[in-house]
Amino acid sequence: MLFSSGLKSKLTGKRIGITGAKGTLGKALTKSLKEKEAVIIGITHGEIPKIDVLADSPQEWVKWECGKESSLESTLAGLDILILNHGINHHSNLTPSDLTEALEVNALSSWRLMKLFQSISEKESNNSAQREIWVNTSEAEIQPALSPAYELSKRLIGQLVTLNWINLSKKQRKKYRIRKLVLGPFKSELNPIGLMSPSWVANQIINQADLGLDLIIITPNPITYFLMPITELSRIFYAKIMQSTQISHS
Repeated sequence: MLFSSGLKSKLTGKRIGITGAKGTLGKALTKSLKEKEAVIIGITHGEIPKIDVLADSPQEWVKWECGKESSLESTLAGLDILILNHGINHHSNLTPSDLTEALEVNALSSWRLMKLFQSISEKESNNSAQREIWVNTSEAEIQPALSPAYELSKRLIGQLVTLNWINLSKKQRKKYRIRKLVLGPFKSELNPIGLMSPSWVANQIINQADLGLDLIIITPNPITYFLMPITELSRIFYAKIMQSTQISHS
């Protein structure tokens, strides 16, 4: 591992909240971050487990529901980093209820949590440490995932993350940092034929974050490493054109 030879991780001592902490990647991230001496707060829709000493178990648990993100305000106020990792995948199901649920869980709830965490960050004094939010948008943002509802919801949150980043002022960037996690198929309950080990993916996420990257890409598909940066630049270029057009008309 990159930071195992005596170099201290920038994540050491941080209070980090993880949504979807009971899932495969959530557990892997928890274990790897605890090894960096971070304090993990698991944010879950399900029942709160008993606190235990397992390596992949957070030190604290908090329960929440989609649509009631404001109930997490006090929890988010105590975090240095928030990792949005929750999600669902209905695979080939395309009923209206499946589409609605995928959009709500994978995109809209994450968007509300992003805006709430940003608002909390902006209320801090000027000399406060910068807070960070990491959003797992998935490779499905730009690649087929054999799950139309999942792809649609991931494309939506992916574009929202980019637009949010574009609209941050210099002052806001000093207080609030956005990182996007673009992950390929890793083995999990949702994807038992995933090609990558979740523990390896978690370590790669942390290593790239320690290197200071805001666009974190981890996939066995080489095309994604080419397409994702181009997609991001295209979105930024398009947004800048729209902003300049709006200014000229005003």
